[in-house]
Amino acid sequence: MSLLQLQTVGKVFGGLQALRSVDLRVEPNQIFGLIGPNGAGKTTLFNVVTGVYQPDQGGVLFDGQQIAGLRPIAIAQRGIARTFQNIRLFRSMTVEENVMVAGHHMRRAGILGEIFRTPKHAEDERRLKKRSHELLELLNLLPLRAEAAGSLPYGSQRRLEIARALMLDPKLILLDEPAAGMNSQEALALNEQIRFLRDQLKLTVMLVEHNMSVVMNVCDTIHVLDHGETIAEGTPADVRQNPKVLAAYLGTEAEAASGETN
Repeated sequence: MSLLQLQTVGKVFGGLQALRSVDLRVEPNQIFGLIGPNGAGKTTLFNVVTGVYQPDQGGVLFDGQQIAGLRPIAIAQRGIARTFQNIRLFRSMTVEENVMVAGHHMRRAGILGEIFRTPKHAEDERRLKKRSHELLELLNLLPLRAEAAGSLPYGSQRRLEIARALMLDPKLILLDEPAAGMNSQEALALNEQIRFLRDQLKLTVMLVEHNMSVVMNVCDTIHVLDHGETIAEGTPADVRQNPKVLAAYLGTEAEAASGETN
């Protein structure tokens, strides 16, 4: 059974058809890429999956259950986490605090426990700190745990967003342009981190990305959108050889990426 399935999903904003009868399946333990030019509907699709937008047509199944119509918090609780195209960190808080605050679902003390600093509150803090340190170490951020999040280099802020998403203990993580603003070395490191999420943490990963080197090197399957419609889907080899995709979206950038190795 597919972990995530979109069934003829459509979304309209005013007179604009942002998504038109999109069908796709994301299998468990897969790295699934979603690409296309600006305005193709990629982030809209992410917003439909995570409950930010409700589809005007079709359905969204996660783990075999319909999630279209659920609130974002309910979808997150079912096991879908995401990062955003525009970084959303608490810039004045430390790296460690940014990750800990994402673990609110792990707290057991309740509001009164928070106010009066009960033993349950202290236990919550220990549990959250331990888990945050584990995730920061995975993403090579632990030495920076006491730094203000806003002071980090751009690539490190991107990795911090991933750590925050992992704090939700998801089955599926949606990465919205994780390589944006990264230099070539940071992008290469990101390749390994995305594979680590799949291979070691056993997560399913779905990413929107304009960096074709990242997409072609890490994705098992790539789905291509144009003006809200699917124009191609297949392996990186399939997509890089698809004349319609090359001509309409990727051009010489894709041809260059096709020469990249893992």
